[in-house]
Amino acid sequence: MTTVLEIEGVSKKYGDHEVLIGVDLVVQPGQILGLLGANGAGKTTLVSIAAGLRTADAGRVRIAGVDAVSNPREAQSHMGIAPQELGIYPTLTVADNLGLFARLAGMKGPAVRQRVEQVAELLGLTEKLKKQAVTLSGGQKRRLHTGMAILHRPDVLFLDEPTVGADVQSRAGILAVVRELAQQGSAVVYTTHYMTELEQLDADIAVLQRGRIVASGTIDELVARHSSSKVVLKFDRSAPHLADGDWTVDGNTLVSHAAATDLGPSLVGALTSLGPAAADLTGVELRRASLENAFVAITGDTIEAHGEELKDVVPA
Repeated sequence: MTTVLEIEGVSKKYGDHEVLIGVDLVVQPGQILGLLGANGAGKTTLVSIAAGLRTADAGRVRIAGVDAVSNPREAQSHMGIAPQELGIYPTLTVADNLGLFARLAGMKGPAVRQRVEQVAELLGLTEKLKKQAVTLSGGQKRRLHTGMAILHRPDVLFLDEPTVGADVQSRAGILAVVRELAQQGSAVVYTTHYMTELEQLDADIAVLQRGRIVASGTIDELVARHSSSKVVLKFDRSAPHLADGDWTVDGNTLVSHAAATDLGPSLVGALTSLGPAAADLTGVELRRASLENAFVAITGDTIEAHGEELKDVVPA
């Protein structure tokens, strides 16, 4: 299978701060790659470099076999990007926004109108085509923003937090478009804080931490390696010890660490063993194995941890 996105040894510093350190990524046609990382991990910088919006200090990027450094114009003809910040023209109509980007992508004549109508239908914007973009809701603006990136059916599509601020309908529409593009052969690099979206897209995952890729694989692979189901029992005093060796005392909590797919029997067994001490329980938590738990195990962070990435200190 031909690789459509190849990132090799990409590094980037802002002053003394290393944002990316020798990052390698390969994405194939039809693949959806979820790029996960806490705030400040380097996701936006990596996407910006891959899309030709910033320059790496070292490494190379190839888009559809084209070197993005030596031949940026040709490389960019193979890609679409929808960054976090909305890039729509508020005083233009929805149709004019889409038509402008269709023409910038080299489309001409009746093909422009045809493609604009197709994209508007895909994203539920047909009834808004004659409306100024400024009149759209936040979710509709986000859909329009995404539509402008996919008009020319790019070989590689970069979506950086594409559903931030979107309503449920808009989020569903964007996910449906991403699936369709992948089915048609586009490679999609998708950054998000919403891990359920990646699960819905059945995406492959790459975890970026402090500028390095620290884990990658399918969701099932990462969950199997780094997450397990647990029962957590919380007490109003120091947690008691259980004879069952599958439980660990952690201050005021008892945590099961047996590999259990059904948490019910584990909970019932613990309550039986606790006897009168069960009266001191203040809470019971069932933690299912999940991508979110795997992420925390891999990085030691929640997805929102740390400060914002140093994207605002890029020289003008």
